Amino acid sequence: MSRQVVRSSKFRHVFGQPAKADQCYEDVRVSQTTWDSGFCAVNPKFVALICEASGGGAFLVLPLGKTGRVDKNVPTVCGHTAPVLDIAWCPHNDNVIASGSEDCTVMVWEIPDGGLVLPMREPVVTLEGHTKRVGIIAWHPTAQNVLLSAGCDNVILVWDVGTGAAVLTLGADVHPDTIYSVDWSRDGALICTSCRDKRVRLIEPRKGTVVAEKDRPHEGTRPVRAVFVSDGKILTTGFSRMSERQVALWDTKQLEEPLSLQELDTSSGVLLPFFDPDTNIVYLCGKGDSSIRYFEITSEAPFLHYLSMFSSKESQRGMGYMPKRGLEVNKCEIARFYKLHERKCEPIAMTVPRKSDLFQEDLYPPTAGPDAALTAEEWLGGRDAGPLLISLKDGYVPSKSRELRVNRGLDTGRRKTAPEASGTPSSDVVSRLEEEMRKLQATVQELQKRLDRLEETVLAK
Repeated sequence: MSRQVVRSSKFRHVFGQPAKADQCYEDVRVSQTTWDSGFCAVNPKFVALICEASGGGAFLVLPLGKTGRVDKNVPTVCGHTAPVLDIAWCPHNDNVIASGSEDCTVMVWEIPDGGLVLPMREPVVTLEGHTKRVGIIAWHPTAQNVLLSAGCDNVILVWDVGTGAAVLTLGADVHPDTIYSVDWSRDGALICTSCRDKRVRLIEPRKGTVVAEKDRPHEGTRPVRAVFVSDGKILTTGFSRMSERQVALWDTKQLEEPLSLQELDTSSGVLLPFFDPDTNIVYLCGKGDSSIRYFEITSEAPFLHYLSMFSSKESQRGMGYMPKRGLEVNKCEIARFYKLHERKCEPIAMTVPRKSDLFQEDLYPPTAGPDAALTAEEWLGGRDAGPLLISLKDGYVPSKSRELRVNRGLDTGRRKTAPEASGTPSSDVVSRLEEEMRKLQATVQELQKRLDRLEETVLAK
């Protein structure tokens, strides 16, 4: 009689833990736009989410620790003239975020430490070049100030944010139809795209050449997503001919047949994949689902191993994924998601159960730090480099000098959009003004609460 052997893995018992009510962000009006992006972006300082806005497009940026009920008059980033479709934090500066919108523009914003005290309408730089709405934003993982955008004009533009110029264009000859997803390789040498023409392509963006492509990785007609995973592989999510959701793993050198193909369920929501290169775990979050599935990728057959599923009662409108340096390593947290409900953002921690309080080296190998490995010029000149790694043994503490150095790279973009003021106030004056603004805002919020209470009292009578 044969006994079934259970594969041993330190991630077999990973469990998801939703945050308590007071650690959520309550009363936020999440965007109702029917676009298949995550609608949420997070980093160790801020959580940003695309919200409903009258007469334009806006997104909310909150300091990570500012949980609880969000005041209805909280200031937003509101410079777009049409709905915002995608947002992404710069991996090399936790204060810089880019947004793509139906108004055909990409805007790059610099969020002050502590969050917004007034609505932000002026971006650091506006990137104009698309002729239709911009639905995908992706920063280069290792080169400073390099940003990719993909629009419904079937064009991919790569920008040097420092100069505000589009430095590379992949035109409609590469993608003849709507682009569903774009993902950078870990060293930023290649991009992987999925398109409505049912093809997944590997592209060298600097040469504009398609290195490899796969026709119909999934037989169904609904959107496909593709991301790079470890060891020269890509992972795709899509639908079968019978509309069952599927996940597949492919070797980029041999795209004829998948290394692994698994059918999941018959739900209709597009699966958003999030890959963690440190643990080789991929998380699948479906739009409209109430679950997160996770799989471990290994270098030997069967390559893709189902681990478990986190389920909750309410469905998700979108999902944000925290970079590894923003996690609580002393709690063995290996991933954290920010799940968007209709009117709430709920953090969900993925944890490996361990008894020891000591730092778990095997769970936290050196991970991508916030320093860029290359300048934009070096990458455009043909150089590639993997991310500069940092240890999380003592936790991650952002350094001030890093922020300033990165910000200078954005100054050229600022000069392109606005002439230099002749008398620039000192940092002390700016700090004092910001403090006064915070106090004024606190007063306004307190008065608003009193008004709300009075209205309730009047209505009750």
